[in-house]
Amino acid sequence: MRHPKAEKFELRLKKIFDEIDAHLEKKYGGRFPLHPARAAPGTTANPESDGLFDIGAVFSPGFGSRTGPGYVVDINMVTLAHIPQSVREEIAREVEHYLRKELPRVFPDRKLNVVREGRRFRISGDLSLGTL
Repeated sequence: MRHPKAEKFELRLKKIFDEIDAHLEKKYGGRFPLHPARAAPGTTANPESDGLFDIGAVFSPGFGSRTGPGYVVDINMVTLAHIPQSVREEIAREVEHYLRKELPRVFPDRKLNVVREGRRFRISGDLSLGTL
């Protein structure tokens, strides 16, 4: 059982990821073939389940992280094709830019940070349940 305020926070966060997914599908979706078992973009009820991109975050208590607890953001491209590192980096920069722009808009009463940790990002900061 999850706390209702945590679920509300994560729903708002998921909307951001769905917007990022749509943006990236539009810009990069035609550049790489989908994995043969992957549904075409926009054909499922959840953007995580179709198209080239699966972008989302899971909560991590932050053990071993400099920034502590937060949401670890994964950017997955579902294809069997080779994706050049330069393209992966370009996509990561776009995701980071979008998160930095949208988090303050969607969560205006919170101080949230986006930090790069290797190939992933972590959203940390005010994750309290007191203000939803």
